[in-house]
Amino acid sequence: QVQLVESGGGLVQAGGSLRLSCAASGLIFSIMRMDWFRQAPGKQRELVATIRSDGSTNYTDSVKGRFTISRDNVLNTGYLQMNNLKPEDTAVYLCSLTWLASEYWGQGTQVTVSS
Repeated sequence: QVQLVESGGGLVQAGGSLRLSCAASGLIFSIMRMDWFRQAPGKQRELVATIRSDGSTNYTDSVKGRFTISRDNVLNTGYLQMNNLKPEDTAVYLCSLTWLASEYWGQGTQVTVSS
């Protein structure tokens, strides 16, 4: 049974940092692409960052230089380090793992940034 469990969200002041984790089980983590999305109330889901099985990464422009995506294929866990957080980063953050036509999602973790 595939399971993705996100953690690390919370309430932080603007300028602060959080590290989100996405722990996976029941699949071959190392071959999968991992994405972090976020969804704010009333807004469309937004792709924030991607890390592929070869370690290459992409970021949406609004988080470049502030967020870092990484993965640990031994622990089957992915991370999103978020620094210099801004109120506009407030959202539910979700991780997904994809390989070919298979896609799996976590339940999401709330990140709230106060001004």
